[in-house]
Amino acid sequence: QVQLVESGGGLVQAGGSLRLSCAASGRTFSSYGMGWFRQAPGKERKFVAVIRWSGGDTFYTDSVKGRFTISRDNVKNTVYLQMNSLKPEDTAVYYCAATPYGISRYVSEYPYWGQGTQVTVSS
Repeated sequence: QVQLVESGGGLVQAGGSLRLSCAASGRTFSSYGMGWFRQAPGKERKFVAVIRWSGGDTFYTDSVKGRFTISRDNVKNTVYLQMNSLKPEDTAVYYCAATPYGISRYVSEYPYWGQGTQVTVSS
């Protein structure tokens, strides 16, 4: 009963910025968390960041801490990922996901996923 749609991906030069959006619809709970994951070709899907709908608690993977910021707009039911100082290693398909655990970094704990959006960072 939760549908997620990502947008905002594209091509950017190293050092540049992009903001991804995830529009959520359907029935959700205040304890749910909204996360961002990314997957490069031939690689495992990896955790990037998560935010709790109620309270706004956040958690980031070490490689993006200080460069990426996750936020949410409760009225619009939308989650954002602001990506600054982008590096070629950030190139991947980015996925939005929802979890009943609130704060989680594990793919297996997210039952709802978006379709993904491509982010490419050139040198």
